[in-house]
Amino acid sequence: MSHMPEAVALTKRDFESDQEVRWCPGCGDYMVLSMVQKTLATLGIRRENFAFISGIGCSSRFPYYLNTYGMHSIHGRAPAIASGLKLARPDLSVWVVTGDGDALAIGGNHFIHAMRRNVDLKIILLNNRIYGLTKGQYSPTSEQGKKTKSTPLGSIDRPFMPASVALGAGATFVARTVDNDLAHMGHVLERAAAHKGTAFVEVLQNCSVFNDGAYAAVTEKATRHDTRLMLEHGKPLLYGKERTKGLRLRGLELEPVTLGGDGITEADLVLHDERAPHATLAMLLAQLELPDFPIPFGVLRAIEAPTHDALNARLREEAHGVKGVGDLGALLNSGETWVIEEAI
Repeated sequence: MSHMPEAVALTKRDFESDQEVRWCPGCGDYMVLSMVQKTLATLGIRRENFAFISGIGCSSRFPYYLNTYGMHSIHGRAPAIASGLKLARPDLSVWVVTGDGDALAIGGNHFIHAMRRNVDLKIILLNNRIYGLTKGQYSPTSEQGKKTKSTPLGSIDRPFMPASVALGAGATFVARTVDNDLAHMGHVLERAAAHKGTAFVEVLQNCSVFNDGAYAAVTEKATRHDTRLMLEHGKPLLYGKERTKGLRLRGLELEPVTLGGDGITEADLVLHDERAPHATLAMLLAQLELPDFPIPFGVLRAIEAPTHDALNARLREEAHGVKGVGDLGALLNSGETWVIEEAI
């Protein structure tokens, strides 16, 4: 096993590759790429000790645009390939960049198992609620009634909520941010990078060609104060321009309330607890939808648990202690073997 070199001082420019960045004008991917490059430069890790793995889709062009090692892999299989890499090279900082279609349709099985195993991966899911690369079909996160080239009369499918899927699969770190809030995105990415285990970050991302304005309610200045719930650990669930709105528990459900009405104070509101041992509150938050509730942004859950790669390393050491290191060549040539002679 190789060891991580000492921390080095790098800049955002060090992580910019020589490839022309080719997304549609106005695509939210540009902002995510810029913030990822900026975040990597703060981690004190050499470029050669990063690996970015992607599947197929607009977001999956990321490895070309980062001056690190990486792989543009198979549709939906990026978490599986990244998991294998992390097991083989636990010293590397391994990241996955995927989209709502890549991760939650063909890649759904690999996505949930990465979460439950708690492999030490950082998974960024860019959710534009549409298939962009294949020109505008509905995706697993498209809202019901969505009219696209593949659903001309409107989608009848209920959409996945990525954060809920991750939490349901047992994720130890789940966060949400949005493409046009760079400061918030940077904070979330830094938290994800520091997490030991699978760190899942959903980025609400605009597709300017096929789904422009999908998240206008949470990005426009006129509405975003009333549609965003900015999560802070240990702080009450407050929102609104004057922070006079909040969420309280009514039975097992969250309820929006206004401070001052019916004598309601901050003491009546739910305190956010990202470290709760059970994901109950995080799941309630992950399922909130407009227009009845604000959309939560920030870290929904962040708990400590053994990582799959660390457990695998311990298992390997135990096996070596009992049976020795072993010889792969001897293993392959043991038991019933035979030689195919060339026909004369």
